[in-house]
Amino acid sequence: MNVERALQTLRRINAFSSTKRGITRLVYTDVYAEALYDFEKLLIQENLSVRRDPVGNLIARREGADPRLPAVACGSHLDTVVEGGAYDGTLGVAACLEVIRTMNERGLVTRHPLELIVFAAEESSRFGVATIGSKAMAGLLDGKRLANVRDRDGVSLAEALRRMGLDIGQIHLARRRRSELKAFFELHVEQGPVLESRGKTIGIVQAIAAPTRYVIRIDGKAAHSGTTPMAYRKDALAGAAEVILAVERAARRYEGKGAVATVGACRVQPGVMNVVPGSVELMVDIRGTARPAKAALARALEAALARLQVDRGLRAEVNVLSDEDPVQLDRELAALIEAICRKRGISAMPMVSGAGHDAMNMARLCPTALIFIPSQGGLSHHPDERSSPEDIAAGLAVLYDAIVNLAEVIPRQPGRGETA
Repeated sequence: MNVERALQTLRRINAFSSTKRGITRLVYTDVYAEALYDFEKLLIQENLSVRRDPVGNLIARREGADPRLPAVACGSHLDTVVEGGAYDGTLGVAACLEVIRTMNERGLVTRHPLELIVFAAEESSRFGVATIGSKAMAGLLDGKRLANVRDRDGVSLAEALRRMGLDIGQIHLARRRRSELKAFFELHVEQGPVLESRGKTIGIVQAIAAPTRYVIRIDGKAAHSGTTPMAYRKDALAGAAEVILAVERAARRYEGKGAVATVGACRVQPGVMNVVPGSVELMVDIRGTARPAKAALARALEAALARLQVDRGLRAEVNVLSDEDPVQLDRELAALIEAICRKRGISAMPMVSGAGHDAMNMARLCPTALIFIPSQGGLSHHPDERSSPEDIAAGLAVLYDAIVNLAEVIPRQPGRGETA
């Protein structure tokens, strides 16, 4: 495996960014489209057939000896958060390409076809909805419900898809049949401190936490900040602050019980110093691997919103963007990865992922494995996100062995004049 070549691919992809600080490559934007097109050229160089499905997933195929067999797939995503790191998602895509390059160089023929999938819109940074591409592929996406979801600039998801030459009314056609895929593998940076703190190189993910995400609009009444007495105010921002703190208090009570909660965005209108805030929009993320704990945090949020009406005379409108269940990953694939690590002498440990990944949707479609490598300092979604070349090399080796095992390499027949 050529680790330096994989890192060169990583750097090439990350040359496409709309910001100088960190990497910003929001889905369905011009810079994202340019990165995807450039990566497509690399796939074609490896003699892969390439197509895009109706939601914008890029799917490259290396044919097997028996094209009728289900494909062994691997992949991740190229979209990023705002001013994010160079490794989140992008490393997994570069690693899959390196696996295929190595197989091509070694002249390997497999019974099963291989697929490399670049999922669209894994990050929720633009539209507040995560893993759109893999949801569509697994048949979990309601395009009609999301048609009018908008980004910060007021661009709807439907319009963003149109600009990419896609039609939100056709998203359902991205759904794959279970019979099409034998297995799916995703290599990803951990995005947390556990592997590094435990001195382990590979994390074998057993389960993935699922998010419930809300957009909440709190309405009060805008008023002059100098002439409106405190007792007469309906301050939407003060009410929102109470909700934010209530969410945090509830999440702290459930710390260590399988759920967390975050209010990650707050938009205030009219947003000027001398006007009492008339409305506030909050974006809330509740996620966990334990359903009861997630449900308890959701109830705490609902109770805090109800108190606004009674205590402050404010109104709250709640829009649920997504409500997903935690996902258990395939035990047999986890056992295979554990055996590969043991054979190669690579330290590994079982893990639970607190972050959502495309793997959680693919697990509803086919047996799925998620492989973590350490994030230095536990840092991710940040310009200083890093993983060492040594850890990347280990992740590549494990991914390669797993894919080759499942794809079933056909032994090369000796040529004329050769001995077996």
